Amino acid sequence: MFNFQPWDELLHQYIDSFGRVNYQAWKAESMGKLTCWLEQLSQINPEHYPDPNQQLALWINLYNAITIAQVLKHYPIDSILPKFWGIPNWLAFWWFFSRPVYSLNKRAYSLNHIEHGILRSHFKEPRIHFALVCASVGCPLLRQEAYLPERISTQLDEDARRFINNPAKVRYDSESEILYCSQIFKWYKQDFLQTANSIPEYIGTYLSFPVQIDASIPISYLDYDWSLNGTLITNAVC
Repeated sequence: MFNFQPWDELLHQYIDSFGRVNYQAWKAESMGKLTCWLEQLSQINPEHYPDPNQQLALWINLYNAITIAQVLKHYPIDSILPKFWGIPNWLAFWWFFSRPVYSLNKRAYSLNHIEHGILRSHFKEPRIHFALVCASVGCPLLRQEAYLPERISTQLDEDARRFINNPAKVRYDSESEILYCSQIFKWYKQDFLQTANSIPEYIGTYLSFPVQIDASIPISYLDYDWSLNGTLITNAVC
């Protein structure tokens, strides 16, 4: 069994109820604890743990932990796409997501490899898109706890409901009859269509308020906010 307790403790300590991260305190107090846990985990061989729920919990926790570690390394910043580096956003995007940043069982991984090469390709689970956090306001909210194999399906359901019932991510305008939703539903449309006939129908299965939503409803995608999902960003470099 993987040891997610150190990661769980850090999430409880530095994530508030709104999913915001206290990067300032985390870097000052517990950056070493996160680094140590990631180093310990890097020695395991995931193939020795064939249970799919264990694998799913491992890779989601790893993705989020590696993301946090990368932000802490460079904090204070105001975005993972920092203009002050003097490089185009597309290059900053590649630098953050596509370069290898973690070694597991002597194999190098980038965040994109974990998301696209493992989670999306092996698990076919669209709810991961409400769990993977790229340290930006436009992302899903980070949980205050680690994902656990015995609870992961319930946790992912909770994540989906929290995301879809957040007006900043999904909202329906009854006057215009337009469904406004996060770019995540556009970027990963094919993943959601694995379990629903349309994006509106997928969203409708998780809405907590009574709205008649079907495939004919027009969609408008909201701008994605790449601002850092932190609680204390006033001292960030601009």
